Amino acid sequence: MGPQAEGLRVVLDTNAVVSALAFERGAMVWLRHAWQQHLYTPLIDTQSAGELVRVLSYPKLTLDEQKIRDLLSDYLPYAEVVKPRGSRRASLPACRDPDDQKFLDLAARGNAHVLVTGDKALLELTGKVRFEIETPASFRKRFTT
Repeated sequence: MGPQAEGLRVVLDTNAVVSALAFERGAMVWLRHAWQQHLYTPLIDTQSAGELVRVLSYPKLTLDEQKIRDLLSDYLPYAEVVKPRGSRRASLPACRDPDDQKFLDLAARGNAHVLVTGDKALLELTGKVRFEIETPASFRKRFTT
């Protein structure tokens, strides 16, 4: 069995973070409460943070700049920044969606225990990497015993 909930190093894909932040009564708000309670440490890097800011700025979310800053201030202080490595890359399978490869790379560089995603292209790599890849529902079971 893997590490206990406390001390978990976790990569959340962008959709999971946006859902946890932008929809206060949504099904994913528990992710937000769990990182606020330090039940796990979210990992970020420049690429994932940039994508998060870009997605929060989508017009369909109708978030103004101040609201985006407020949401980011409820996530970034809890997250650990993972710096890029030199040219050496971990031996990872290629994700069939090249845009999702960054999450695999981040998880490997950050020594993540879990990558949380609902993305099928990432989920199909379960068991092919040294960290777990779980849906948000599976990840939630770690905290409900």
